[in-house]
Amino acid sequence: MGNTHIILAFDIGTQSTRALLISSEGEIIAKAQKGHHPAYISRKSGWAEQDPDFYYKNMCRVSGQLKESFPEQFHKIEAVTLTTIRCTSVCVGSDGKPLRPAILWLDQRRAKGCPRLNRCVAAAVKAAGMTRTLQLQYRKSHCNWIRENEPEIWAQTKKYVLLGTYLNYKLTGKMKDSTASIVGYVPYDFKNRRWKKKYDLVRPVFDMPDEMMCDLVQPGDVIGHLTRQAAEDLGLSTKLQLIATGTDKACEILGLGCVNRKRAAISFGTTATITFTTGNYLEPETFIPPYDSILPAHYTPEVEIFRGYWLISWFKKEFAQKEVTEAINLKVQPEEILNKKLKEIPAGCDGLVLQPYFTPNLTMPEAKGAVIGLSDVHTRIHLYRAIIEGINFALMDGMRHMEKRGGFRFEEIRVGGGGAQSSEICQITADMFGLPVVRTQTYEVSGIGSAIPAFVSLGVFGSYKEALRHMVYKKDVFQPNKKQNAVYRKLYEDVYKQIYPRLSEIYMRMSEI
Repeated sequence: MGNTHIILAFDIGTQSTRALLISSEGEIIAKAQKGHHPAYISRKSGWAEQDPDFYYKNMCRVSGQLKESFPEQFHKIEAVTLTTIRCTSVCVGSDGKPLRPAILWLDQRRAKGCPRLNRCVAAAVKAAGMTRTLQLQYRKSHCNWIRENEPEIWAQTKKYVLLGTYLNYKLTGKMKDSTASIVGYVPYDFKNRRWKKKYDLVRPVFDMPDEMMCDLVQPGDVIGHLTRQAAEDLGLSTKLQLIATGTDKACEILGLGCVNRKRAAISFGTTATITFTTGNYLEPETFIPPYDSILPAHYTPEVEIFRGYWLISWFKKEFAQKEVTEAINLKVQPEEILNKKLKEIPAGCDGLVLQPYFTPNLTMPEAKGAVIGLSDVHTRIHLYRAIIEGINFALMDGMRHMEKRGGFRFEEIRVGGGGAQSSEICQITADMFGLPVVRTQTYEVSGIGSAIPAFVSLGVFGSYKEALRHMVYKKDVFQPNKKQNAVYRKLYEDVYKQIYPRLSEIYMRMSEI
C-alpha cells in the first residue's frame, strides 16, 4: 500500500462537532471536538432547532484546533469528508442562505394534515395495517409542517435539504449529497436510489416540487473542491476535494465492518439503532424502507429507538446529581461512576422493566415510556440498569423481527456510539442477546466509515473489501453468560413482549386526554 495517507473527516452529531485526522491504517491520528452548547433551541415546547451555520462555525473551530496542534499531519491531508446527523432539515433561499433555523431530528412538532392518497393506494395501506404509520410519517415531515404553518417561508424556499447537503454547499458551492445521506422525511426512492417520480403512489406523503431537491451522487464520488472561502475558514487548500460518504449511522455501520448478514451493528448513541448490511431490498417493516449503504449496491435495514442513550442524559439530570458532583471532583465522566455500579444490580433488575419509547417509533405510534414492577427494593441504580436493559429489549425486538423477515440469524454484534465505551454495558448486551459483542479498535467508528470511501476513491485501496481489511479490526470480544441469558430470555418473552400489546389501548386513551 505504500506510505500512510491521511483524510480529514468531520463528524457532526447532536451533541458535538468532531474533526478527525484518519490514517489509511484505521488510526485516529488526531482529534478536535467542540460541544454544542446548547445542542438545540426550543422556541416552543417540544421544538428543537439550531442555526445551520452554527455547525459550519464549529467545523471551522475544530479544523483550526487541529491545524494549530498537529501542523505536520494537517498539511498531509489528501481529501475531506463530512458525515452528519440525519432527519435535520434546512430551507435555503435563492441567495443560498437559510430562511429559518434547521429543524432537528428530535423535534416533536407535527403537521395536522394527511397524505392525499388515491383510493386504491389508501385501501392497500389500510389492508396492510399501516394507515397510522403513513399518517405519522406525513405529520412528522418538517416540510409539511412548514408549508402549513409558515407558508411565507415555504414560498421563498428554493431548496429544501438535509443538514449534510447544506454543509456540502457551504464547503463546495455545490448543492449535492450522497444517496447514503438521504435519510429524512423527503420523497426519496430507496429501492431505485433516486428521487420519487412525481406520480409515485406514496409521493403525497412528502410532497414537494422536484426543483427543491438536491442533486444526488454516489458514496465515494467527488462533490467538489473546497471554495476559496471555505478553504480560508478551515485553514485548508482549495486543491482539496470533498468526497461523498453517508449519514453518521451509515458511516458507523461501515466503520464497524458490518458488511454482511452475519453481523448486526448496534449504535448506543443519542438514538439507539440496530441494523445490518444486505444486497437485498429488505424492508424492516412494511412501508419502512431500508436505507442506502455506503457499500455499493447494498442496503441497511434498520430499527430505531429515537430516545436511546439520550435516556442516560435524562437520568443524569433527574436522578444522578450525586454521581455528577463526584465525577467533577474526580475529573471523569459521570457514566464511569454509574457504570461501575451496574454490577451491584442483578440481571433483570429485581423485576424492574422499562419500555424506552419516550418518543414513539413509526411502527408503534401510540407507544410511550413505561416502568413496570417498582417496589421498595428498587434504587436509582436499578432504574439506571433498567434503562440500559430496556433499550436492549427494544433493540432485540427489532433484531428478531428483521431476522424473521429476512430468513436468517445473526452470529455476532458489533457496537458503536457512546455507550459502547462501557465494558459493563457491552457485557450486559452480550448476555441479553446471547451473542458475542465486538468492539473495534476505536470509538470513532463513524469517522472510520467516513474515511473508507474517500481512500477507495483516491485509489489508496482497490476495493472496499481491501480498505476494511486494513482499517477495521477487533479490539475486544464479550462472550455471553448462559445463566444470565436464560434470565433475559424469560423476561423478554414473558414480560417485555407483553407490555405494548397490553398497554397500547391505554396509551391511545392518554394521548386523547
